[in-house]
Amino acid sequence: VQLQASGGGLVQPGGSLRLSCAASFRTFGTYSMGWFRQAPGKERAFVAGITGSGDSTYYADSVKGRFTISRDNSKNAAYLQMNSLKPEDTAVYYCAADRQPRKTRYSANSMNYWGKGTQVTVSS
Repeated sequence: VQLQASGGGLVQPGGSLRLSCAASFRTFGTYSMGWFRQAPGKERAFVAGITGSGDSTYYADSVKGRFTISRDNSKNAAYLQMNSLKPEDTAVYYCAADRQPRKTRYSANSMNYWGKGTQVTVSS
């Protein structure tokens, strides 16, 4: 199982970015997917999660209403649309996969597979 996150970059406060996560495994639709982030000096934290079919999504309170997680199982990909970005959103963002197709609780120590992160910097 390989995951590759991309789409990070430097953006001004109030701006938007869309992160993508490409997965290498054919049974992608049976895995729940999650996005996590880790800021300097802080632990890796949950951002958003989505079930294998895409019918349920979950968000950290800090990003509700600003971020949207989605997936396209035909492309083996998951996405994180980030709007109204704030400086405190600055972090390395990681995508992760879990073998539970209908995962409801997401934490950094419960996911089965991780990709390398992509840096998101929100600064003027």
